[in-house]
Amino acid sequence: MAPTVFPPTDGPTTMNLVANDQEASAGGRPTEPLTPYVQRLAQRVRAFDRRHPLLWDLHFTGFWVTAALIDHLGGGWRTTTHNPDTPGRLLLALSLGLSVPLLLRRTHPAAALLVLTPFALVNAWTGAALQAALLHLVVVYHIALRLPLRDLWWATALVLTPVAVSTARHGEGDWSQQIGSQLTSVVVAVLIGITVRTRRNYTEALEDRARRLEIERDQQARIAAAAERARIAREMHDIIGHNLSVITGLADGGAYAAAKSPERAVQALDAIATTSRQALGELRRLLDVLRDDESTRPAELTPQPTLTDLEHLVDGVRAAGLPVHTTVEGRATLPAGRQLTVYRVVQEALTNTLKHAGPDAAAEITLSYGDKGAVTVTITDTGEPGTTVPGDGRGLPGMRERTTLYGGTLEAGPRPHPERGWRVHLHLPEETPQ
Repeated sequence: MAPTVFPPTDGPTTMNLVANDQEASAGGRPTEPLTPYVQRLAQRVRAFDRRHPLLWDLHFTGFWVTAALIDHLGGGWRTTTHNPDTPGRLLLALSLGLSVPLLLRRTHPAAALLVLTPFALVNAWTGAALQAALLHLVVVYHIALRLPLRDLWWATALVLTPVAVSTARHGEGDWSQQIGSQLTSVVVAVLIGITVRTRRNYTEALEDRARRLEIERDQQARIAAAAERARIAREMHDIIGHNLSVITGLADGGAYAAAKSPERAVQALDAIATTSRQALGELRRLLDVLRDDESTRPAELTPQPTLTDLEHLVDGVRAAGLPVHTTVEGRATLPAGRQLTVYRVVQEALTNTLKHAGPDAAAEITLSYGDKGAVTVTITDTGEPGTTVPGDGRGLPGMRERTTLYGGTLEAGPRPHPERGWRVHLHLPEETPQ
């Protein structure tokens, strides 16, 4: 009767020792100090095996070849043999033939079993009954671990054939007992292989998921960084573009008035200084927020512009030489985000008028506030036809991006004939209840 044996797990096993650690922690029990040590040791052994697979295969195969030769030379085979008169050369050939093919068990397990089978049949036919014949269970374990499970059918048939031959030729023991014992050994080897295989696939799936989560995290970080860069670009454009346009208008007016009215030139210079300081202050606050050096002083958290700052904005544009008329309908009850959107759209529209409308242009702003955060803003100017089209910068895209955040609409284009100039129309609908 062939004894039931468990195939050794050659090489570093893929059973993840972290699971035991997690189970112990989940139950509220402290982790054993030995667990992390064993885990690190297993990881090092697996890493070494991945770097030098042949070295482990040689050691494993050499161990079983040595054991088979000791069984032959030491006479241990006589305790289980059916034929004590088996020639020594045949015993030596069988001992090597049943152990050396283990070298192929990981890379070519099916080929290893096919090489082992003739020696197992000769071992059964001659009655030598060497214990090395049990090593084919190691190969069966690797077939269950590495090959499609359908290969287990023919592998099982090959393993049971020598047992049937031995039982039929030498007639010792009951057929069902001999075949059942060997089949039990095969089933145990297959179950161990499938268990290790399942655990390995589960571990690989977790590692793959972790890698994908890391990639997704990096992508989200890049998307957030790109969105932040776009937001900063919009703010820089609004701050620099508007204030430089005002400064340019004041400088041109001051240069024109310097010869005839020095007092007006001094006023223009004062306005330039005030506008420049305001622009520098806004830029400094924006750049302070971008600093990631914790040793620097905290950024000055000044609120973003709101509708209450529109009057100051309009006064600056008027000082730059652009007449602006403002009409307000209703009462402003907008949240801070919507107020900033309205402010930036008005700022961009007036800046474009300063740049492109010409010296004799005038602007008009109409604000109509509705209920629940609804607002409609219209900015028109009387610039020369074809002269108030904004450039290809960030102005209009920035206004549309701000408007889209609140589900609004933005229209920008020339005023219909016979009127001249440019028209910007912003509408933000009522806030949707959360």
